[in-house]
Amino acid sequence: MTESRISDLEAPRDAVTGLPAIETVRGRLEDWLAQEAAEDGEPTCVHALLVGLRRVDAVNLTYGASTGDAALAEVASRICRFAEHELDGPWVAARGGGGNFLLAANEACSRERWQLFAEHLADVVAQSIPTGVGSLRLSPRLALLRGLAGESAESILDRLSHTLGSRRLQNGRIAWVDGEAVPPGRTAAQLEADLLVAIDRDEIEILFQPQFSAVEDCLTGAEALARWRHPALGRIGAAALFGVADRTDQVAPLSRHIARRALAAAAAWPANLRLSLNVTPADLAAPSYAEKLMTIVRESRFPPERLTLEVTEQVLLSDVHAAARTLAELTAEGMRVALDDFGAGFCNFRYLKLLPLDYLKLDRSMVDGIAEQDPRDLAVLRAIVAMAGALGLQVIAEGIETEVQRQRIAEEGCAFYQGFLRAKPMGPEEFLALARA
Repeated sequence: MTESRISDLEAPRDAVTGLPAIETVRGRLEDWLAQEAAEDGEPTCVHALLVGLRRVDAVNLTYGASTGDAALAEVASRICRFAEHELDGPWVAARGGGGNFLLAANEACSRERWQLFAEHLADVVAQSIPTGVGSLRLSPRLALLRGLAGESAESILDRLSHTLGSRRLQNGRIAWVDGEAVPPGRTAAQLEADLLVAIDRDEIEILFQPQFSAVEDCLTGAEALARWRHPALGRIGAAALFGVADRTDQVAPLSRHIARRALAAAAAWPANLRLSLNVTPADLAAPSYAEKLMTIVRESRFPPERLTLEVTEQVLLSDVHAAARTLAELTAEGMRVALDDFGAGFCNFRYLKLLPLDYLKLDRSMVDGIAEQDPRDLAVLRAIVAMAGALGLQVIAEGIETEVQRQRIAEEGCAFYQGFLRAKPMGPEEFLALARA
């Protein structure tokens, strides 16, 4: 949740997904359009897409409404997590009727980049969804647009809705509004070739998302994030970057490059700050991962006891026992482990028993309603914090955007937080200045 979504926290929320209804975010779009019109008269930074899911009615009829609702909640969570990791500017997500979801962003990017963003989002949404009756797959269709000069929020929503229901999407997955052609951009093969030289050309940049103590509200460290500064498409987020890397069998070299860059920057930090690195499925699947990571850490001279490795459920799906053994090797060297995006999907509580964990990192959906003291949201948060405490784990809350949220999580026992309340992701030099200040 970004600064632009703060007022939407107080909007009525969809009971199934927790997202606001599309009607409630019209004001947010109007604010963005008015702001950019006042600045330069060309509101080209407002981008939006409408996701429509096929087969939702069939799922409800076949498996029951509860299964359909669980699938919709998972899709909403995936859309928000993807936007959180891929977008650097303000964004808002909302649910329309049935299986329709709106995602809008106030971020400067090319049509080619918005197309690439949509393609990877569609891949994420289309992934298998585990439920109590087995796995489901929902087929998404996406309508895309860029805001026009002088356009209203009503016009944006109408154009998206018309395109999503048009014949152009009957046999395809993505279409631009008003018959605009899909931008030629770069083919998948071209992107793969570009990535092979991106590291040598120093196009992979590292940003740091600051983390803070929930009670003292002081800086405690940062999570390293990767972005690809593509010379033609602009900044590409981590999900798309690793998606291309996976197709070219470049995940392991890319992951090591990111670790080297992040550790090299963190070596200059004050001694009280921690660094968090994300671990990919390919990392834990490699038998030599622990050894190679330790080599990189030693070369950087960054103390391993100040390093946290963040793993998600997706990382653990292939072989949780092998992952536990690898992580145990690294924790024996002093590193700590965080289970990321906790509460975002269908988390298997067995992970809490098998893995050498130090932290639970709450997905933003777990803290959205606590500012209004929603009794259900507070009950869930309290239960998670109590369970973490019983297991000797500290809780990190993501997506903290208001002072009220920070106060609430501190009162409920969360130890740390990150979010746009205090800082957005920043470059190494900017973070170093913040740390020294």
